[in-house]
Amino acid sequence: MPGHADEAQVLAQQVSLKSNLTLGNHLVFDAYNRMKIQKHMTRFATSALLSLGMSSASLAEIVGNVDVDWLGNDIVVEAVADPKVKGVTCHLAYFERGIIDRLQKGNWFEDPSNSSIACRQTGPIEIGDISRDDKGETVFSERRSVIFKTLQVKRIYDEANNTLIYISHARDVQNGSAKMSMSTVPLYIPGK
Repeated sequence: MPGHADEAQVLAQQVSLKSNLTLGNHLVFDAYNRMKIQKHMTRFATSALLSLGMSSASLAEIVGNVDVDWLGNDIVVEAVADPKVKGVTCHLAYFERGIIDRLQKGNWFEDPSNSSIACRQTGPIEIGDISRDDKGETVFSERRSVIFKTLQVKRIYDEANNTLIYISHARDVQNGSAKMSMSTVPLYIPGK
């Protein structure tokens, strides 16, 4: 799996740097390091299962992981290739809570709905059999809680303006969320 060896190397460097700090409470660093290793192993296992064909949605590859605090909270950046439109890649960023944050706030099984998306042409565009209605089509979906909440990327084809619209949003059984992000990919060819 591309990127996992690099992730492990970056993780080892982070663990080394953070464990070299001397703040007197080595248990916090030990728990932090174990949590980071467990998070990366979980991502690797999920990625391995998905690559065996257990999901019909587009696969995401983690391309970035930004530590935002000492509680293990991260901003995760994933690359998602549109499975029906060759040549378009979306980069999705979302917040992932660490175990210490989950312990402090008591909400174990859910991550925030916030996300950001940017989609670009990354090669020659070839449009496959895509939905052309105004509801769009799910390109990618990932759980944000144990049961109810998912983070989704939907594609809408704006035929009048020859543009693909990608929207990332949270979908919840009971409580809809107004938190969303949008990106567009124009389909025009300069000079034609």
